Amino acid sequence: MKDHAQRDSTAVLFTDAYRTHAASVLAYLRSQGVDDPEAVTQDVFLALYPRLDALAGGRDGLRALLFTIAHARVVDHHRRRSRVPASIAYDPLTDTRSTPSAEDHVVHGDTGVAELLSRLTPEYRDVIALRILAELTIDEVAGIMGRSSGAIKQLQRRALIALRREVADDQTVPVGGVPVGAVPAFAHGREEAR
Repeated sequence: MKDHAQRDSTAVLFTDAYRTHAASVLAYLRSQGVDDPEAVTQDVFLALYPRLDALAGGRDGLRALLFTIAHARVVDHHRRRSRVPASIAYDPLTDTRSTPSAEDHVVHGDTGVAELLSRLTPEYRDVIALRILAELTIDEVAGIMGRSSGAIKQLQRRALIALRREVADDQTVPVGGVPVGAVPAFAHGREEAR
């Protein structure tokens, strides 16, 4: 009886985790250039399920574990990509199965976010994606990237400066109808530690 109740509890926790975090994990994987982010999102949650019984830290612990798994899948993906010949790029214009999601519009659409992120170094992309897209705290990002909180703060500051420079270089090109020079508040280095 106890084993059955524990399985039900794990299933409920898993379902809640998927509903709450699947979109953020998918956005993070897309921002990191994973070839099939939907499949990798499923893989991340499959890897999470057996670890739920030993999970500590409540919701914050769950989210940190989830993005630790996602980050490991991104690293694995890029290592594999460096050893395997390039595959044919997916063309969403020829895929009539569905319409673009809101995340597609932001990452690949008129906003130029994906193009701006692609100009940053991999470390800068990682810290921006984990802090801004995944909305993780500095301590959670430090745990995922294997660095100290102070190192992550400095890396984030430098990444935002580099991003601001990239935006300033494109100042004459309108992005999504908004002048690119209109830099979001987080890009001014006033990001507080959560």
